[in-house]
Amino acid sequence: MSELTGPNRFFPNRGARVGIRTFLVLAVLLFAAERVVAEAPTSNTLVRASRLLDPRTGNVLSPAAVLIEGSKIKEVGAPAHMQTQAPADAKIIDLGNATLLPGLIDSHTHLFLDIIVPPELEQQRHFNGLFAPGMLLAVIESPSKRVLMGAKSAREDLESGFTTVRNLGHSGIDGDTELRDAVNAGRVPGPRILASGRKLITRGSYVQNLNPALADAILQQEFLLIDGVDQARQAVRRNAFQNVDLIKVTADENLTVAELAAVTEEAHRDHLKVAVHAVDKVSIQTAIDARADSVEHGNEVTDAHLKQMRDKGIFLDLTPTFNDGFYLKITEPSIVISPDSRAAAVSRNKRRKQDYDQLVQRVLKSGLKFAAGSDMCWFCPGKSRGQASAGTLVKLRDAGMPPLDVIRSLTTNAAEMLGWQDKVGAVERGKFADLVAVAGDPIADITELERVRFVMKGGDVVRNDLTSH
Repeated sequence: MSELTGPNRFFPNRGARVGIRTFLVLAVLLFAAERVVAEAPTSNTLVRASRLLDPRTGNVLSPAAVLIEGSKIKEVGAPAHMQTQAPADAKIIDLGNATLLPGLIDSHTHLFLDIIVPPELEQQRHFNGLFAPGMLLAVIESPSKRVLMGAKSAREDLESGFTTVRNLGHSGIDGDTELRDAVNAGRVPGPRILASGRKLITRGSYVQNLNPALADAILQQEFLLIDGVDQARQAVRRNAFQNVDLIKVTADENLTVAELAAVTEEAHRDHLKVAVHAVDKVSIQTAIDARADSVEHGNEVTDAHLKQMRDKGIFLDLTPTFNDGFYLKITEPSIVISPDSRAAAVSRNKRRKQDYDQLVQRVLKSGLKFAAGSDMCWFCPGKSRGQASAGTLVKLRDAGMPPLDVIRSLTTNAAEMLGWQDKVGAVERGKFADLVAVAGDPIADITELERVRFVMKGGDVVRNDLTSH
């Protein structure tokens, strides 16, 4: 039936007019709905606790109360005063004898990896045999499966008190940016995520001897290759297209200062910070000369490096992951280790701990700005991702770092390194209401951070194992 012989033959534009009317009605309804949402009253919450630790100053407010309006902190003070400032309908959360702190920040994590250590002989067959096989499995499996695993890790981090994390690579092309957006939209639970997208590397940094017919396709799912200054700039632009929050680069002996400088220049033009994985002396100097914003790991950093970094305002992001027998803890529950290999691992760990303890002491004396990250990407039997991350970070105390400095590295210092000091990292007016509470005193026992009992993110309670009424 044609338009001019059917029901519309007397009103040829009737369908168009109906469509316009329908559109206008829907538009009015949507506008009204938005007004209802916008005019909905802001919720108010008053959180009370025996103590509130300010990591910046080291001062403790006791007793303490935090007045929260919507997702932000409105005021902090003594409970008696704050009670007079709170609206009559404010929700009261009484945490009893607990200690309140800012939500924790993990500055270096890999939510989309959960590597199970392969057997010894399998490790020996491959370049980077401890890490590369598990990474390749993650790359070639379904991206949908991978992002669901990443969402699980994000939720577990949040439940352990990490209200902000910086995901530094190994998430596929857009896994961490999409997970970040899903968390921000409230579709899945998780911490605030700074997403770096694909890691920038030189060819051969992580894997070698791949099937030539598949190598580029595999690498492009996980990395952006740097081979010259122009390609370095293009790599930054490709990540910027995915709306990343920062750029992550792995520096090795094949990366030139000119290439890395091109990365930092292009990133800074787009207001993106650059975090550089640099372990050896040459790579650390390359990162310094190219004016990176942070050096990740920095295991072989010298005193001269520390001075240069301090003078240029470059952060060191400490990652004490393998500092205290971690290899055996993640290996022995699942695979058989020969006596010789175990003895070698114990000896290696002893040397590594001595070196790392010295590194931490030199960093503390240098006056350098530092933060800390778990570098968590490993399957830890019997622990959630968040529990494994917290257990790793408190090792800094075993390396001689005072507990207050450990807490600063996970709060105020970390927030500054991320460029989010106006948003997170402290319990202060105007910042997001990201709070955690522990039952005891984390200054007396830093392992309290492994037993977080209360978590709030943006004014919403994530978990509360303490008294609440």
